[in-house]
Amino acid sequence: MGPRRAGALPGIRHVQQRMSIASGASSWGRDVLRYTLIPLVLMFTLPAATITVWLIIRYFDGSVNVFVVEASFGEVLRRWPWPTVTALQVIAAWLVFQTILLVSLPGRHHFGPATPTGDRAAYKLNGVGAFVVTLCAFYFGSFRLGWFSSTVVYDHFGEILMTCNVIAILCSLLLYAKGLRMPSSCDSGPSGSRIWDFYWGTELHPRILWIDLKQLVISRLAMMGWGVILISCAAKQIEVHGHLSNTMALAVTLQLIYIFKFFCWEGGYFSTLDIMHYRFGFRNFWGVTSWLPAIYPIVALFLVDHPSDFPVTAIAGILGLGLMAIWINYDADAQRQRVRATAGNTTVWGRRPATLCATFRTSDGVDHETVLLVSGWWGLARHFHYVPELMIAVSWTLPTGFDHALPWFYVCYLVILLVHRAAYDDRRCLEKYGQVWQAYCARVPYRMIPFVY
Repeated sequence: MGPRRAGALPGIRHVQQRMSIASGASSWGRDVLRYTLIPLVLMFTLPAATITVWLIIRYFDGSVNVFVVEASFGEVLRRWPWPTVTALQVIAAWLVFQTILLVSLPGRHHFGPATPTGDRAAYKLNGVGAFVVTLCAFYFGSFRLGWFSSTVVYDHFGEILMTCNVIAILCSLLLYAKGLRMPSSCDSGPSGSRIWDFYWGTELHPRILWIDLKQLVISRLAMMGWGVILISCAAKQIEVHGHLSNTMALAVTLQLIYIFKFFCWEGGYFSTLDIMHYRFGFRNFWGVTSWLPAIYPIVALFLVDHPSDFPVTAIAGILGLGLMAIWINYDADAQRQRVRATAGNTTVWGRRPATLCATFRTSDGVDHETVLLVSGWWGLARHFHYVPELMIAVSWTLPTGFDHALPWFYVCYLVILLVHRAAYDDRRCLEKYGQVWQAYCARVPYRMIPFVY
């Protein structure tokens, strides 16, 4: 789950600059489409889409066909969730709890890569401890002490999701204004298009006091919340059906291990496109606070009312596939981190790694060096780590079977996302590293899948 320049728009050329140098009506039309029309369509349709997915799962047997054929407008409107005080209390308690954990738990300080203006965001790496404390707190608070129901998240999920959508819009407005009026660094400012600025963001690394908002919202509120949603779904299946199916147990276990892996690798996440190049506006804020909780745990949400038990051999096979994919994904990222941290003075698969030295210049005029790994997993394909990412998603979706298409939506979405991201990253690296990247592509000709793509 996910995730990663100069000028006002990291990763995408300044809108005003593109508009000024564009020649002909076709170029102007592409800019209007990309920076105005598409963002408007996404912002107006996707929030409703997340609620619709929840409605289909909750009230229409998880079947898109049943929803299309049987659902009337009146029924949809009657079941449509709205923000409630309970949902707001749950979200507020979650925000306070995760902020306390981020600030108070011990952890080493970590600096992200240099931004286009030479700034380096500071993070506190205590995600593993926060994840363990969160799961323990949820277990004891619900199952042992009875402070709240273990199914509270699932029971109020529609209301919570709708409230998250509203909050995301309001917070995106605040982030828009903050980037213009009170930026945390020089990597901020307007593009010339207010619609694009609201959608994409006006600031790369917004902070409040010493807290990096990307880390708080993405890592702690969203990724940590994903784990709690999974546990609440499992608890709801037990409450409704009297037992926990081995398919639910398998899907939840694989996802929790994947989330745990994310926090073990949290420092590496701060070197991905989501953090380094995507500004923090509606696209990212809404994506992690509304899209993620609606789509990423879709398998567990579906399995609540579709309990089934697979043969032990099938469970073991799927579990083995998932664990292998998680390990490959982690090991691939670890190889690259280790090689860059040691400037290549390490081993990969028992041998000294093959590398290329690349240089790039930030807009503050400072030259930087980095190392491109050409061996290990990174010698198979330039973005090979996306392959095990897809294998992981397939493994935790297999427990839903093939009778319904909706649980496979996340897998389909991930294929589109990662194929697009691999192509975008190739273009960005070519601009950044020039001939060195061309030499890397010559030595590693496949983009994602060895011998295929």
